[in-house]
Amino acid sequence: MTETESIPYDVVVLGAGPVGENVADRTRAAGLSTAVVESELVGGECSYWACMPSKALLRPVIARADARRVPGLRQAVQGPLDAPAVLAHRDYYTSHWKDDGQVAWLDGIGADLYRGHGRLAGPRTVTVEGADGTQVLTARHAVAVCTGSRALLPDLPGLDQVKPWTSREATSAHAVPGRLVVVGGGVVATEMATAWQALGSQVTLLVRGKGLLPRMESFAGEMVAEALTEAGVDVRTGTSVASVTREGSTVVVVTGAGDRIEADEILFATGRAPRTDDMGLDTIGLEPGSWLEVDDSLRVTGSDWLYAVGDANHRALLTHQGKYQARIAGAAIAARAAGMPLLESDPWGAHAATADHSAVPQVVFTDPEAAAVGLSLAEAEQAGHRVRAVDVDMASVAGAGLYADGYRGKARMVVDIDREILLGVTFVGPGVGELIHSATIAVAGQVPISRLWHAVPSYPTVSEVWLRLLEAYRD
Repeated sequence: MTETESIPYDVVVLGAGPVGENVADRTRAAGLSTAVVESELVGGECSYWACMPSKALLRPVIARADARRVPGLRQAVQGPLDAPAVLAHRDYYTSHWKDDGQVAWLDGIGADLYRGHGRLAGPRTVTVEGADGTQVLTARHAVAVCTGSRALLPDLPGLDQVKPWTSREATSAHAVPGRLVVVGGGVVATEMATAWQALGSQVTLLVRGKGLLPRMESFAGEMVAEALTEAGVDVRTGTSVASVTREGSTVVVVTGAGDRIEADEILFATGRAPRTDDMGLDTIGLEPGSWLEVDDSLRVTGSDWLYAVGDANHRALLTHQGKYQARIAGAAIAARAAGMPLLESDPWGAHAATADHSAVPQVVFTDPEAAAVGLSLAEAEQAGHRVRAVDVDMASVAGAGLYADGYRGKARMVVDIDREILLGVTFVGPGVGELIHSATIAVAGQVPISRLWHAVPSYPTVSEVWLRLLEAYRD
């Protein structure tokens, strides 16, 4: 085979993370020949540097915190975490950064893997620069950009010499830093502050804004900040970073107020940028490095063959939401390839990623956990809905008291008072991550309040908070 020989496929997928894997799974299930191009590890960011390693680090932290709230058990778990064992457990869940299992799965569905850097080279054409030279792939029906996002570092002089952590280093580090500065107030910042503090770091959390978790209800960030402070994290809100230098092995941070902080490592968790800067977007009239605007079938605006799925379209930067988009995109690609004249593109149709707009769930695995789906009260009001927020102290539920002594938590549901359906739900408290799917079903299904009244929660579980919320709304 020569370097210039073109290899035809029905679909070419750029990126073999969870999103790309799911697009390939759906197109292969529809009988479409599919090539998948990956420059790093099959399984992507989530498997090796995000979801899986971060949750593996956090699970023993949360389990110990929960155990310390249970009479008869708390005395048995007062010692420190076994950091080497936690890190080894993390390594197991990343498959020691080897992708053999994921490659075997791709092979099992009949997709062809090309290792190397994939770039668009005009309409429906992808070049792959790999160890064996350059190969050219063409797509009869679709090219799907599933290249995800990368950590965005601030423009600070000399930052490269400091060698700061991003989310990748924070989830893959093989030693616990004695002192760690975390810059940011979002999910990565709060989760990594939680994990590394519990593993033995002295953590300072610098937040430019006025609070944590700004995309959630304000009480979520307030409760997480309070708990982090109680755990020993130095939380400083309204604080910017003016400069960062490394003096020997010590990182020196100077804040906008002139305070000097010394640490062993610094983590910047200050946003994400799309991995679209070196993939040939200019060859099809798009701007390199840009987020790609798509319709609800995930097809790029102005194109009849290019799709952007997952982080690359900036709709919802969450693995589970990207996988949902992949299922929608795969179905849409298959339908169009089969010549279906009209797609099911109405809201909640088979070819419309409607949940991206109104039913996106997320769990923050801090202690306490914070979980939300749909619109916050402020977002609902800004969207012009007539709404009512109903709040309940989760400690009022019998199951919460049994779950943990001194349980602290709060629940809120945002109700559209014209249609009497839920627009959003937020829970904060130990174990609430397992409550959010019931809320997601209620929001995505637009289940009327009158019908939710007949969904009886088991007693005594924390889920009984649903009954308390509905009672508060009726009263």
